[in-house]
Amino acid sequence: MVTLAFYNLKGGVGKTASTINLAYLSAKAGYNTLVWDLDPQGSASFYLGAEAQMKNESKKLLSNELSLTEAAIPTAYPNLSVIPADLSARNADVLLSELKQSKKRIGQLLQTLKKDYDVVILDCPPGISLLHENIFHGCDWVLMPNIPTTLSIRSYETVADYFKENGLDLSKLKCFFSMVDHRKNLHHETMQSFYKDKVFFKNYVPYLSDVEKMGTHQAPLETFAASSYAAACYRDLWKEISKHCIQ
Repeated sequence: MVTLAFYNLKGGVGKTASTINLAYLSAKAGYNTLVWDLDPQGSASFYLGAEAQMKNESKKLLSNELSLTEAAIPTAYPNLSVIPADLSARNADVLLSELKQSKKRIGQLLQTLKKDYDVVILDCPPGISLLHENIFHGCDWVLMPNIPTTLSIRSYETVADYFKENGLDLSKLKCFFSMVDHRKNLHHETMQSFYKDKVFFKNYVPYLSDVEKMGTHQAPLETFAASSYAAACYRDLWKEISKHCIQ
């Protein structure tokens, strides 16, 4: 089993759209795939048409009152399941701080899924907190979508510094460019300057209306716009991530 966390210090960088589209492609490739929605906004759950089945479900998962396998719901797509988020996820840091070995809790929970899933993808809320430190410790890979602008790149550098200062394995942190606007020279210049250090995947996600329409369709791009440029970019990105992180 491989665990991928889609994360950024900032919000609004295309994290959830990438989570859903790449999870769908993982499932389509034959991997038994699970999305764990850890963001109290529940956007990944919405895209997959799922809601928590009981009150305070996220809280019960972290406090071991409910197992991850019990909370997982099959979606309309073969090989793809989801653990939905609810508002109790906003208290994750408080819950984790009250537990023994609080920095290892997410990793311990993920280990319970090894017999059931090939790929587990976490859709993470923005920020840096005890929850995120759990995620950084517990996941095999932390994948950061970044808009190719100065402020967005600074968020990557901040997270990289956090990894170094806290003894985390910096090699598990990989990035890709998201919401790329080909009309902006700054985007092209930023992308070229960061490709040199090989931290960023070569493939990227463009800023196109088809991605925004995922909310209207409440579905991955492949199901309603498979021939679009955006869908092709996600397929290329999935191939690169799969080769580097899974195969």
